[in-house]
Amino acid sequence: MVHVEPAHLVELALRNTPPTDDDAEALRHVERCDRCRDELRMMTRVVTAARSAELEDMPAAPPEPVWLRITQGLSRQSAPQGPPPKPLSRSAKRKLLAVLALAVVAGGVARHTLKRKRLMQSRPTAKAPSRHAYRHPGLPPAGQGQASGS
Repeated sequence: MVHVEPAHLVELALRNTPPTDDDAEALRHVERCDRCRDELRMMTRVVTAARSAELEDMPAAPPEPVWLRITQGLSRQSAPQGPPPKPLSRSAKRKLLAVLALAVVAGGVARHTLKRKRLMQSRPTAKAPSRHAYRHPGLPPAGQGQASGS
């Protein structure tokens, strides 16, 4: 069974956009699938709680000595360990941009391929034609040929 993607469940829980045909299909699946129904219910509860939160519900800032120790610890960890990195050359930037563009295109192709595969899996499969479906008009229908041994 193909379940609804977690990102799609989040979108359904947020209800930020008008429903689409994909949303209707996902909700039909959620009606039949306990796992997806529970996940959507949990995400909806989180969204509802986040939207109804008020300033008093937010955590209080830690005391000043705690912040001081945090910033000191971070500054020690992020202190440069060697010389700063050299800026990228123009050709290196172009190569990096090309690789990033290729990754974006590959991701789009992969997403399209997955969507198409799911669509094809959800359609009923057509029965393959029999090998006698396309016969020459001059030949008798299958099973009515000449008797052998005459």
